[in-house]
Amino acid sequence: MTKILPFLLVALFAISGYAQTFEGKIVYRNAYKSKTPKMTNEQLTTMMGSAQEYFIKNGDYKSVTNGLFINWQLYVNKDNKLYSKLKSSETLIWNDASINTDKILKTEIHKNVMKILGYPCDELILTCKSGIQKYYFNKNLSVNPKLYIHHKFGNWYDVLSRSNSLLLKVIVETDQFSFVSVATGIKKMKLDESFFDLPKNQKTIRNLY
Repeated sequence: MTKILPFLLVALFAISGYAQTFEGKIVYRNAYKSKTPKMTNEQLTTMMGSAQEYFIKNGDYKSVTNGLFINWQLYVNKDNKLYSKLKSSETLIWNDASINTDKILKTEIHKNVMKILGYPCDELILTCKSGIQKYYFNKNLSVNPKLYIHHKFGNWYDVLSRSNSLLLKVIVETDQFSFVSVATGIKKMKLDESFFDLPKNQKTIRNLY
């Protein structure tokens, strides 16, 4: 489990042409396929969560799931840290978002490959050391990539610098699992900055995997 954990954290968070940057919530449906004999597809999906709510405002974002393993993830832009709340611990695990253990080997972009929730989507394909990653996006859900210039973890800045948009679908293929996340709802809404604050007196520990 310790070997697969870093990839799962990346897959989960990775569930993220106009001047105005999107602020609000996107709801996703997630499905995992296990490639290890010790865990079934159903067990992995139940553990990581089949439903996800993604909230974003300026450079901060928070992801909440119904999984039995992780409650939520929070990216605090000013600290450039990604915090993960596991159900089994009150202590938050954090990753230094400037560190990326993956490497992009090849990049492809294909225009207007599918529609999701009525949005025509372009496709970004990254061939990486970890496997194949596919991202689908529409420029109406724009994001300023400069806000995430130091967010290297999970290839996030590389994705946003090419899409300039939030994602409506993600497909990740690794040796350990495959992951598909599809947007089922989008809601533009004003979010209070305090929504992205860490709980007071919260204990944290760095993820060293």
